[in-house]
Amino acid sequence: MSEHIIVCSTTSHMLKGEKVLRTAGIPVRLIPTPKKYGRLCTTAIVIPSEMKQEAEAILSSEKVQYTGIYEFEPFKVENLLPEDGRVGEDFAGLIKKIEAGQDLSLKEIERLLASENPLEVEALLAAGDKMRQKTVGDVVDIRGGIEFSNYCRKNCNYCGLRRANTSLLRYRMTPEEIIKAAVEMRKLGLSTVILQSGEDPWYTEEKMVEILRGIKSETGMRITMSIGERPRHELEAFRKAGANNYLLRIESANREVFKLAHPDDDYDVRVKNIRDLKELGYVTGSGCIVGLPGQRPEHLAEDIVFLRDMGINMVGLGPFLPARNTPFENLPPGDLLMSLKMVAVARLVLKHVFIPSTTAMATLSPDGLKRGLLSGANVIMVNFTPTAFRKSYEIYSNKAVVTLQWAVDLVKSLGRKLPPYIKETA
Repeated sequence: MSEHIIVCSTTSHMLKGEKVLRTAGIPVRLIPTPKKYGRLCTTAIVIPSEMKQEAEAILSSEKVQYTGIYEFEPFKVENLLPEDGRVGEDFAGLIKKIEAGQDLSLKEIERLLASENPLEVEALLAAGDKMRQKTVGDVVDIRGGIEFSNYCRKNCNYCGLRRANTSLLRYRMTPEEIIKAAVEMRKLGLSTVILQSGEDPWYTEEKMVEILRGIKSETGMRITMSIGERPRHELEAFRKAGANNYLLRIESANREVFKLAHPDDDYDVRVKNIRDLKELGYVTGSGCIVGLPGQRPEHLAEDIVFLRDMGINMVGLGPFLPARNTPFENLPPGDLLMSLKMVAVARLVLKHVFIPSTTAMATLSPDGLKRGLLSGANVIMVNFTPTAFRKSYEIYSNKAVVTLQWAVDLVKSLGRKLPPYIKETA
């Protein structure tokens, strides 16, 4: 079936277009916009070609602005599989389907994730890395994070920052301290700062706007926020003050697994918050935890489909790690290999997205960061939280501290490319 791709002028118009077309009965799906059609980190709408004229009429009547409707050429690749043919026939068929630019079904994604055949797992991780090279290239994006508060109003069962954890030494950085940390980061060449915290209402809309404007004024850096759910009017204010990206993880797209991990969260509110972010023009990130209680391969496949259908641009995938003084503290950690399979499948299915090799992987295994980069990841998050506070940001116990030098050395050792903005320290 031939398809056309609709590239809208803004994210809000894209989401409006998706809604009106879907309401009219036109099958639509969202994808990260391929480079040839528009800017990376935006989202486009794909429709059946036979409904192009009908779609144009609807978009025109609803005043949805778009820059073009193009014949969609699926992203095709070759040689994702090893030539020795040592994998199962059905497994090989799914990889061939990906090579042909076809979407996988939920069950097909589950088949890839559930494989325990060592030869298939090896081939899957290698395929993820090959797809990474073909889609986003060899440059490893390096971003710096500032964990500016470990207060949280939520009580998530897996997280050490949960409000019921009275043994945790709490801290808050002042706006001046946060801006200073961003300035130091910029001196080293980094171009994106990630502001991360628990859901801390002490940082009001006014305080966050002050911080965002201060960072923009002092550094000109792109700003990614990861501060949990916020009202839409606050998200809009943050966007106007200079925030570019926002990370809001779904953690699990399966409602039952989500509820078990988040006893005081509402799944539908989380999804609406993610949609709000896209409507407001944020480059939107989400992701999941691998190894939560009750989670099975079919649930992880649901996560991949959720990220695909939502048109997520940044995808965080990492293993569950227990945190002290939480209901989940005595549970076993998530499996590193399954986390790597998730990275590989996410790359194969989502293609043109940013995928970090997470700190959780580095914490679970000394070579976790490296193995993530070899399975399809293309981003490393470096910790720039002041040393006085690092140990207290205990979302899970014994968290590794990924430094800039560690990241630089790892990228070089793999023969990958550093981003041009990094000023090497050695």
